[in-house]
Amino acid sequence: MTSTFIQEQTGSQGPAKVQVPPPATSPQGARPKLRKADDTVPLPWDSIGRYLSGQGMRLELERPPRQFAGGLANLNYLVDIDGREYVLRRPPLGEVLPGANDMAREHRVLQALAPHYRYAPRAVLYCADTAVMGAHFQIMEYRAGRVIGGAHIPPDIVAPAIGQQLANSMVDLLVQLHALDPVATGLGDLGKPEGFLARAVTGWTRRAELASENQPHRAIRFISAWLEKHRPPELPPTLLHADFKLDNLILHPQTLEPVALLDWDMSTRGDPLFDLATLLSYWTEAGDPPAMHELGQMPTAGYGFPTRFEVVQAYARATGRDVSNLAFYRVLCIFKLSVVFMQLHARYRSGATTDPRYSRFGELSRGLLEFTHDLAQGRHA
Repeated sequence: MTSTFIQEQTGSQGPAKVQVPPPATSPQGARPKLRKADDTVPLPWDSIGRYLSGQGMRLELERPPRQFAGGLANLNYLVDIDGREYVLRRPPLGEVLPGANDMAREHRVLQALAPHYRYAPRAVLYCADTAVMGAHFQIMEYRAGRVIGGAHIPPDIVAPAIGQQLANSMVDLLVQLHALDPVATGLGDLGKPEGFLARAVTGWTRRAELASENQPHRAIRFISAWLEKHRPPELPPTLLHADFKLDNLILHPQTLEPVALLDWDMSTRGDPLFDLATLLSYWTEAGDPPAMHELGQMPTAGYGFPTRFEVVQAYARATGRDVSNLAFYRVLCIFKLSVVFMQLHARYRSGATTDPRYSRFGELSRGLLEFTHDLAQGRHA
């Protein structure tokens, strides 16, 4: 593996043929974590099967589809179609915000990226007819491997400098994505890159005001005003993943090399430092306040992971991009994250989900908002 922290990057590795091993040859340890049958959110599989039959695809129901464990938004299922395993994805139950959980966008992006970015799973089918299951959905290639999420690396993974290796991989994948030519991939019209940062500030402020309950509105107003005042000139736009973090990677179970990058439903074009700062918003360090540790999204507070500063410097060396205004992006993306957890807690309050994990998200969002306020005042890095 090329080590971002040791040598310079050369950008995208170019086109690569997608190859998916059949289930019988999946490497040991590559089986996904699935919910128990009685914990799986039911879908109208007979209706889905009839629709797929009309598309020339046979959904096997002798082995019932199972929902993947983890994840807080989209519903993902391991399904058997024509004797091969695929992933069916649909938006979460209940009200979905405009532009969120966009299966059509993700399908289009994956179709375009597959020949150019080997970590993009192959798009197989998109269904816009909500009568089939009550929502639009897509089917995509399943890639076997393991996912590392949460604050701890599983004890069965024994590798020296594992944190450095995973950090290298994340920076490498981001560098390669941002080196792609959107026009060459067929995504030259994706999103609206002009005014991307200004829209992000106003959009996330509006979402905060709508989703907040017992939240410190004074902090929201302060953060919004700070972002408006410190908004830098935008860098030339690139393709963005928009939710780039460790648990969106599928890793080879033995080498821990990346084999896929998931969750492209928010991807767009815009300032590439937004992607970098999104990654950093999940990147917890030992000296961070309690909310960042409660977040528990990545195990970066230990295991030999580099600091956020070192990650930024590695990205800057690899891309040549100016990162001197990164403080703005950091405040914006931590603010965004706090609002996401406000929205998730609002789903819990409304009864759209009864998942007990959501019950703590109100307190977590308040802690993240306080951290954002401190970042804006220069009290944290």
